[in-house]
Amino acid sequence: MSGTPLRRTLVSLRPPGLEPLLLAVTAAALVVGGVLRLLGMPGLAGLSWAVGTAAAVVPAVVWVLDALRHGRAGVDVIAVLALGGTLAVGEYLAGALIALMLATGRTLEAAAQRRASRDLRALLEHAPRNARRRTGAEVRTVPLAEVAAGDLLVVGPGEVVPVDGRVVGDPAVLDESVLTGESLTVRRPEGETVRSGAVNAGGAFELRATATEQDSTYAEIVRLARQAGAESAPVVRLADRYAAWFLPLSVAAAGLAWLVSGSAVRAVAVLVVATPCPLLLAAPVAVVSGLSRASRLGVVIRDGGALENLGRARTLLLDKTGTLTGGRPRVLDVVAAPGWQPAQVLRLAASLDQYSPHVLAEAVVGAARGRGLHLSVPSDMTEEPGTGVTGVVAGRRMAVGRLAEHAERPDWARAADNRALLDGAAVAWLSVDKHPVGAVLLRDPVRPDAPRTLRRLRSAGLDRLVMLTGDRAEPAREVGAVLGLDDVRAGLTPAGKVAAVRAERESAVTVMVGDGVNDAPALAAADIGVAMGARGSTASSEAADIVLTTDRVDRLADAVAIAVRSRRIAVQSALGGMLLSLAAMAAAAFGLLPPAFGALLQEGIDVAVILNALRALRDDRAERPQLQPAAEALIHRFAAEHDDLQDVLEAVRDAADHLAEGAGPRSLAPVTEVHRLLTERLLPHEYAEEHELYPALAPALGGPEATATMSRAHAEIERLSQRIATHLALAGPDGTLAPEQLDDLRASLYGLHTVLRLHFTQEEENYFSLAR
Repeated sequence: MSGTPLRRTLVSLRPPGLEPLLLAVTAAALVVGGVLRLLGMPGLAGLSWAVGTAAAVVPAVVWVLDALRHGRAGVDVIAVLALGGTLAVGEYLAGALIALMLATGRTLEAAAQRRASRDLRALLEHAPRNARRRTGAEVRTVPLAEVAAGDLLVVGPGEVVPVDGRVVGDPAVLDESVLTGESLTVRRPEGETVRSGAVNAGGAFELRATATEQDSTYAEIVRLARQAGAESAPVVRLADRYAAWFLPLSVAAAGLAWLVSGSAVRAVAVLVVATPCPLLLAAPVAVVSGLSRASRLGVVIRDGGALENLGRARTLLLDKTGTLTGGRPRVLDVVAAPGWQPAQVLRLAASLDQYSPHVLAEAVVGAARGRGLHLSVPSDMTEEPGTGVTGVVAGRRMAVGRLAEHAERPDWARAADNRALLDGAAVAWLSVDKHPVGAVLLRDPVRPDAPRTLRRLRSAGLDRLVMLTGDRAEPAREVGAVLGLDDVRAGLTPAGKVAAVRAERESAVTVMVGDGVNDAPALAAADIGVAMGARGSTASSEAADIVLTTDRVDRLADAVAIAVRSRRIAVQSALGGMLLSLAAMAAAAFGLLPPAFGALLQEGIDVAVILNALRALRDDRAERPQLQPAAEALIHRFAAEHDDLQDVLEAVRDAADHLAEGAGPRSLAPVTEVHRLLTERLLPHEYAEEHELYPALAPALGGPEATATMSRAHAEIERLSQRIATHLALAGPDGTLAPEQLDDLRASLYGLHTVLRLHFTQEEENYFSLAR
């Protein structure tokens, strides 16, 4: 009970804007005193400096009491002792200088901390307030608090599922990305459990409530975020950590000087030069400079403590969807039935999908337009949520979406199903007149900049990289293997992520990176929470210490590099300044430095360490290769060509598949088409990369050796292309292959497809990800 009045007093004595006001008062007192001294009025000058000193004493005492209440004795203790000592012995100029240094350091920290925001407003805004309850034939909107287990609810299109329950009647098509991070919609048939917080991505469905509002999944997420935020330990400032040993040393030196000499002035002189301005100013200057550097790259760091903590982190936990992957499905491949072409399948599927709001439809249409395919205008359009779109294109009835579970699948369709299972992909089937003719495989791909980012993070000192995801184990493990992660934990609930974060925090300073509402509790529980804020949820941004405002995960590596460098410079400045201060303290203890001269000497030390701290503002160009504008333009050009050449890769694989039917003219026709595509489109692209892109990149990458392995891949692509051309030249006049040619030609096509996919991926990760 005794702590309550003290807490209220401290709050009342610390109004918003105190630091800038104190800075203005102390600066004005110092300047006015200096002018009065020059005008020959030393008495008034001393009075002005005394006012500036006294103005700093009260807030400094409040800051010290606040720190002691939280179990810390920081740098402000020495400042209070020095301020009191200068007033006691009449060394007002020294006191005014210390007051100015104290006010400046506090103002810098306050400016960085004003952006701090750890509330859960966005989580609460997303939560539903009402539910539509069905009683007999009547449907009424009721407050969510009135919903009880067993009630029958109606969830309309686009609405948030209000409470946990089971589907009744028609299946539900749900967007569960808020809960799992998985961007693909899921279909929940009758009787299956649905969790609150999911969004209805299909038609209206009925839900039998199995929990009340307070016992449902979404309410638990809110509680977890609140609890995790409350449990987060306060950051101990770098300056305060050094003050833990510098403070008793300074007090002991001042007391010893007084005891030996019998002069209180000597003790004050020791305290004046011991005033840790390198801690009060230089460390905050380095940290604030780091904050400024990060903000210019689209990284918002909420306060200096977060930057300091990030600079000493050793474990990184990452969500998958939207963080390591793009968060949106993309077309992985297009499979065509015999007699159909992949480009034809994609064009027709996109023609039907162009009016659908479904996330997979958006990906199909984007892929078709990216390849320059002309879309037709369908007629007689209908869309059934969870099943797909049907319509008439070119006079024929077509459908794109799911195949019926018990529909008969030809061999090529079963192969497509198997491939989708192996690749962790979703399938959009194209049917014409109720017969499947093609399949579009879609998957959320790894971000091109993710592998380079993780390599940079390891080199910056992060030695444990772990994925925490609510997604299924198979695609999660595949992403983990591609990126070389130390551990992958899949199928986690928000509570599971929080538990994993807490376990990692026990052994190292831990960073958690995520983008969804389901990640907010884990971000709040981590030592440093990082939100992908460009497309991520506001809730994750509110819970985070750091927000990446651009949709690039490599900005995380930039932030870590800046934090490590800023912290290193802050430590250099603090230690260097304190060593100089120790030398000055020895001189003051022997009476060689009176307080005023000691304060001026301390000013010189401050200038030196502050100039060193300002190095944190400079761009450390060693962290990222610097490209010339012409090289960036070439990267964008060839990246667009990669997208355009995806149909060539599909044609190569399709031609190899057709050779399974034999060596006749029908099987050889796709190979002839592949040869044309290679000659007219792919090989000119590879030649241009070799002679235009790679020479432009070499200076930034350290020389031509950096692209040597990619050049070797170009040679292998050309060799396999020439091998395919030779097989075509050896074909008989009737367009058939000799039996001994068949296996080698098929191996050449599959080999070319594999080399091309690997080569494209390597270029996108190593080169294209460099463009900003």
